[in-house]
Amino acid sequence: MKNFNALSERETLALAISLEEEDERVYADFAEGLKQDFPASASVFNAMRGDESGHRRRLIELYRQKFGEHIPLIRRQDVKGFVPRKPVWLVRPLGLEAVRRQARAIEVETRRFYERAAMRAQDASVRQLLDDLAQEERTHEDRAQELNQEKLRPTVKEDEDRARRRLFVLQIVQPGLAGLMDGSVSTLAPRGCSCNSELLGCISCRIGRIARCRN
Repeated sequence: MKNFNALSERETLALAISLEEEDERVYADFAEGLKQDFPASASVFNAMRGDESGHRRRLIELYRQKFGEHIPLIRRQDVKGFVPRKPVWLVRPLGLEAVRRQARAIEVETRRFYERAAMRAQDASVRQLLDDLAQEERTHEDRAQELNQEKLRPTVKEDEDRARRRLFVLQIVQPGLAGLMDGSVSTLAPRGCSCNSELLGCISCRIGRIARCRN
């Protein structure tokens, strides 16, 4: 791994292109994973994917002007300081609130990257673009809020909240109760359970733990 402060401007732009491409694909995965049960939220992430695609095109255009056609593959895991992410394709089904939290974390990390990169840039055009992108990432959360207000009207949000509760019952509660009935799930309280080993209390404890993991 390489220290961030040791990156050249060429390497910094190449890394920025890789980051935007990854974020674009993450938002596309979010939209795909949510579209069946949460179509309004899926449309929000599709719009955010479009924003990241625009950022990537601008970075590629400047890179070609400065350094030519070949863009080295420099990924976030090749540079110290980035927070590891759990691959989206490993998380199924997607939890709506967990997805929104991860999106906010992505925007904060990307904004900080651009702010630090702009401070180090020597070339005026490179510094200008990085500053612009930092500002756009800074307002991206506001843009997401605007999209929520536009796409997720109160009635739509209520529908999605009901869908989320319905999925929780179908995916967590009912399978757990069925397991108790056919004997595939133990009725004994797990070690450390605070529900005094009462059957229904223990079921509630298990469901609560699963719900926290999902979110």
